[in-house]
Amino acid sequence: MDWRIKPLDEILANAERKALRRSLGPFQLMMLGIGAIIGTGIFVLTAVGAERAGPALMLSFVIAGTVCAFAALSYAELSSMVPVAGSAYTYSYGVMGELVAWVVGWNLILEYAVAASAVAVGWSGYMNGLLQSWGAGIPETFTAGYFDLKGGQFGAGQGVVNLLAVSVVVVVCALLVRGTRESAAVNTALVFVKLLALGVFVVIAIPNIDWDNFSPFMPFGFLSHEVYDPQLDAEVAKGVMAAAALIFFAYVGFDAVSTAAEETKNPNRNVPIGLIGSLALCTVVYLLVAAGAVGTMPTEELKNSKEPLAEVLRNLGFQRIGDLIGVAAVLALPTVVMMMIFGQVRIFFAMSRDHLLPPALSAVHPRFGTPWIMTVVTGVLVMAIAGFFSVDEIAELSNTGTLLAFIAVSAGVLVLRRTQPDRPRPFRCPAVWVIAPLAIGGCLFLLASVPPKSLLRFGVWNVVGIAVYLLYSRGRSMLAVRAA
Repeated sequence: MDWRIKPLDEILANAERKALRRSLGPFQLMMLGIGAIIGTGIFVLTAVGAERAGPALMLSFVIAGTVCAFAALSYAELSSMVPVAGSAYTYSYGVMGELVAWVVGWNLILEYAVAASAVAVGWSGYMNGLLQSWGAGIPETFTAGYFDLKGGQFGAGQGVVNLLAVSVVVVVCALLVRGTRESAAVNTALVFVKLLALGVFVVIAIPNIDWDNFSPFMPFGFLSHEVYDPQLDAEVAKGVMAAAALIFFAYVGFDAVSTAAEETKNPNRNVPIGLIGSLALCTVVYLLVAAGAVGTMPTEELKNSKEPLAEVLRNLGFQRIGDLIGVAAVLALPTVVMMMIFGQVRIFFAMSRDHLLPPALSAVHPRFGTPWIMTVVTGVLVMAIAGFFSVDEIAELSNTGTLLAFIAVSAGVLVLRRTQPDRPRPFRCPAVWVIAPLAIGGCLFLLASVPPKSLLRFGVWNVVGIAVYLLYSRGRSMLAVRAA
């Protein structure tokens, strides 16, 4: 079989011929990472995670964060060696060949575009909660999608289309078309708003912890298993690993830093700083927030909230501050939508540049220097998903694609250590023969803990992806044309 491995030197040279503007420094990269990471996972999915694991949600955060830390070290090594757009897709092309690269790139759509949709739906919940507190709530018809799961059946609720989620995607795409530097500046400002809101939550919630809420600590056990939920009239996943497989979504986004490598000044140094720094800071914040949430409000009450952090503070008697947390989420969650779409566009850009997608899609705007056509296409895809589906269903599907990408990157580091041991590595993953296998094993464990219905959708998605590759991309790629 012709694996069509694209030499790393050629990848770097090709990027220089059709390059994006380098304008980002280490601080901006770290802010991009934090902006992408802290979002729906902590602001919204805390409630769903608590329902699945109980107080052991904190352990779920530790497990998911540890797996991401191992994967981040692999990302840091590869991104310092190949500082171009495309992230795991580009790395796979240069290490394991075109077919693997296509599969990874196809699944990165789940990580970025689908994740952006989940965050947009999460933002919608906070926005409508805030409007309701002001007496101006929007009916469910326009704040829930038609396929939002209710009563165990799709379309059983009153939702038609989530217009709030769609609207935030429109605004974000307009800003991204305008320019990377401008987007990064807005992101940095809103990241501070987000961190301030979470800091206020921790300062208020931690002293009010009721330690009885932590007992029993692990009510559903450790491993993921299906339990019948009479409220939903459906089987739902329970256990620490079930929550970890979902709450893993809270960390999705740190690798968006690597997708910005081609727009980074001194990427060999700055990309690893952005990756590891943003992940470390967010992990500490997550543990404190999770402790405050499950320690101050019983999980049975917390699980039904679409704006859990705001509701926790209101439950403690801090109504106005709870509303302010809602305001902060409304202001800050769009930064996560921004970074998810930003990352997806750069991956599409790299695939288009390799002719695996139509080359016209990688056109750069003559004035703004951004891949504007790809941004619009991605925005339409994100709006379609956000408008019609529920946040937890979207998040679980997104996680499957992310885990596959992490496995590919970690494996790629090991392959390159064997095949090109003398290639310059500005950043070297420490104890790589321990760290990378742990990352792969951890991702497989999390993937096995995803509910069966999401794994089925993951399988169908990849069957469709392989068909697209065989029918269109394989015969049109630059390597195929060259070999003809």
